[in-house]
Amino acid sequence: MKPKFYRVAVKQIEALDRNIKQRIRMGIYALPGGDVTKLKGYGDKFRLRVGNYRVIFTMAGKEITINEVLPLGSAYKN
Repeated sequence: MKPKFYRVAVKQIEALDRNIKQRIRMGIYALPGGDVTKLKGYGDKFRLRVGNYRVIFTMAGKEITINEVLPLGSAYKN
């Protein structure tokens, strides 16, 4: 299953260092496995933890959509 990416998420991934980018891509393509937690108060959103980065995504059935890739400090701020 190939996840879909929002344009914002693609830009955020491309702005990262090569090693971090590779780890995040490996984590995304291993979904729904890994350190995944449902976000409270955000409806159908989940987060994947990859080191100090968080991948925010939604799951509808077997379809996964990557919304954002953010560092820990700014991942949960509104």
